[in-house]
Amino acid sequence: MERTGRRGAGGPADLPHLWTLEAANARLPTLEELLPRLRGWVARLGEVHSEIERMREFWGPEVGSSDHVDHEIKMRLDAEWANLTKRLEDALASLRAEGIEVKNLETGLVDFYGLEDGEVVFLCWQHGEEEIGFYHTLTGGFANRRPIPGRGPATAAHSRSPG
Repeated sequence: MERTGRRGAGGPADLPHLWTLEAANARLPTLEELLPRLRGWVARLGEVHSEIERMREFWGPEVGSSDHVDHEIKMRLDAEWANLTKRLEDALASLRAEGIEVKNLETGLVDFYGLEDGEVVFLCWQHGEEEIGFYHTLTGGFANRRPIPGRGPATAAHSRSPG
C-alpha cells in the first residue's frame, strides 16, 4: 500500500500515516469487503447482549453462579461476546494504525488521513461512492466535506448526506 510516508508535524510517533488519493482509492475494494463483516459482528453482539440480558432478567444474578442450570449457556454467550468484541476492536485498531478511521459503520463512512494544500485532512469516502471525491478538515466532519480539486464532476455529484 502506497502512502505518503509522512507523519504529522507533532513527531513521528503521534500521527497516523498519510494516504495519497490514489493509494486510498486502491484500498476501497478491501474496505467494501471488510465493512459488511464488521457490521455483522456488531449485529451479532447486539443479539448476544439481548440474550444475556434476557437470562439476567429471568434468572437474576444467580445465572452467573457455577451451579446454575444455564451456567454453560451463559458462559458460551460471555465467551462469544468477548471474542466478537476483541475481533471488532482489533479490526478497527488495525485500520486506525493504517491511518483509516471508520466514522459510521452503519452507513460505511470512512476517512483516510491525507494532505490537501499542505494541511492534514480527512479524505472522505462513503459506501456507494465509486472513489474518494471529497475531503474535510480533521474537525470539520462529514457535513463540511468539500470536493477534492481536480476531481471529475461525476465524483462531486455524489450524495452529500451520510445516510
